[in-house]
Amino acid sequence: MARPLDVCIRGGGIVGHALALALARERLAVGLVRHAAGAAPHASDVRAYALNRQSRDLLAQLRCWPGPTQATPVLSMQVREAGAGSVTFSAADNRVPALAWIVDVPALEGQLAEALRFQPHIEPVDSPQDAPLTVVCEGQSSTSRQQFGAELDVTPYPHWAIAARVDCERPHEQTACQWFTPDDVLGFLPLGGETGNSMAIVWSVSQERKAQLAAITPEEFAEQLQLASGNRFGRLSLSSARASWPLRFAVARNWSGVTAGQSWVLAGDAAHAVHPLAGQGLNLGLADAAELARQVHGREVWRAVNDLRVLRRYERARKADLALMGGATDGLQLLFGREGAWWKSLRRWGMDGFDRSGPLKQWAARQAMGRDGLTGFFGGNKTF
Repeated sequence: MARPLDVCIRGGGIVGHALALALARERLAVGLVRHAAGAAPHASDVRAYALNRQSRDLLAQLRCWPGPTQATPVLSMQVREAGAGSVTFSAADNRVPALAWIVDVPALEGQLAEALRFQPHIEPVDSPQDAPLTVVCEGQSSTSRQQFGAELDVTPYPHWAIAARVDCERPHEQTACQWFTPDDVLGFLPLGGETGNSMAIVWSVSQERKAQLAAITPEEFAEQLQLASGNRFGRLSLSSARASWPLRFAVARNWSGVTAGQSWVLAGDAAHAVHPLAGQGLNLGLADAAELARQVHGREVWRAVNDLRVLRRYERARKADLALMGGATDGLQLLFGREGAWWKSLRRWGMDGFDRSGPLKQWAARQAMGRDGLTGFFGGNKTF
């Protein structure tokens, strides 16, 4: 790239790619630091994300939305507690085409990598480069965050997440399901398009239970899944390896600043981590990318891209959103982790009442779906 960089993004994941593409549309010169190993998206990645409407709109405007078999619309969401209450959300009841879209991670990463090839304002680099603004998107274990002195407040959960993919005897019918017990949370997410019968699972379990599940055969693991899901999708067979990681709630104290003359800002998992039970982790990260690009686009003409006032506006907006969503997921995890008949009765009463609440239920669904969407990526009438 002939001209000097305006922004250097450290972290070549989904959030970093999306932000690079958004900033490049402002004709900024963007350096994007590759993955540490410089590797392409891995086809055996078992992760899948539930993306809301705002995330879908952003990726569509960046021309990175995957095809119909790689982004499955969710028409129904069922939340249950064994022996207690249940809540069902419906796309039809909320007058939307889908509650969320379950997106295959390797497919999305492939779309983003392809878009990068056609963007002349983005320069992939192997190491951090000098630029007026550095954006840290390196994930939860970011070394750059430490380098800039941004402290992370961490609250570990007593759980690990286990992720895998399964083939089901019955078609998923575009239904996502979640089961709560005092000991674990199990989620099933539909994959493979509207008529598919494969699903991504995320199972939040204790460390002891995680060790037990890691030690059994794939067939035994599938039997345990079938039992925990109440045979909802019939006989299950594991179609992938199992991945696992510890869970925690984390948020950086400062998301922007100037260290040794270098302006920096945090985004994605480098700034925050929430429990996966609400499926909002990547939605929050993509909302970071959208908000930072929006603030850069809307800044006063005399302000540079690294103006601390612009970065503080971004930080305030995103911390407010995280406080709402992070507090909700943290509260749900604590509520369903309480044992005893009194707590179970309270949850049954609350879930049944919420399921019949009408406007309250619709409001909660609207927040989770990001239903307000994006009127053009930067607001107003501007679109990509």
